[in-house]
Amino acid sequence: MTCDPQTGPVYRREMTRVQYFTACTLDGFIADENDSLEWLFEAPHGEDEGDWDEFIGAIGPMTMGATTYEWVLKQHDMLANPQQWRDFYDNRPCWVFSHRDLPPIPTVDIRIVSGNVRPVYDEMVATLPGKNIWIVGGGDLVGQFDDAGLLDEVWLGMRPVFLGAGAPLLPRRITTRRLTLRDVRHSGQEMRLILDVARQR
Repeated sequence: MTCDPQTGPVYRREMTRVQYFTACTLDGFIADENDSLEWLFEAPHGEDEGDWDEFIGAIGPMTMGATTYEWVLKQHDMLANPQQWRDFYDNRPCWVFSHRDLPPIPTVDIRIVSGNVRPVYDEMVATLPGKNIWIVGGGDLVGQFDDAGLLDEVWLGMRPVFLGAGAPLLPRRITTRRLTLRDVRHSGQEMRLILDVARQR
């Protein structure tokens, strides 16, 4: 970490990488038009857990949008069973972007925030310096991080599904001038694409 006399602490990029890890369809959606993920559970999952272990082992803070958070609450009844959160995410703190009040999960470090992503990013880095940040979803929140020049990687688990409509994967124009395909992996009915994103200035 260095210190700018005008803006304060400056965290070096190599210390914290902002990563978008998500499942998606072949036509670029992360949920259908009803915000359902039923399509995801139709496709058999691969048996190789190496990708997940590699990814989650470096993650500290997490962030997600209100729709994603509400889906997690409903799908796993986490208000009544907060242990489910720990089973999935351990004790990682999560910043939820929302313009409305949302219920926190009991005994879990959930922080409801709104507005510009930059100060929230600074808070996440300061809370767990040296750890990567996971943007769980949705796509527009990822786009806001990219707009702010704060997106470094995209991890896609593509399934053999076409929806035709729904919640877009990442509703921004990012071309190959800023994207580098780093790795492609295949397991069962899933293809994993890992891309590096050159930050916008």
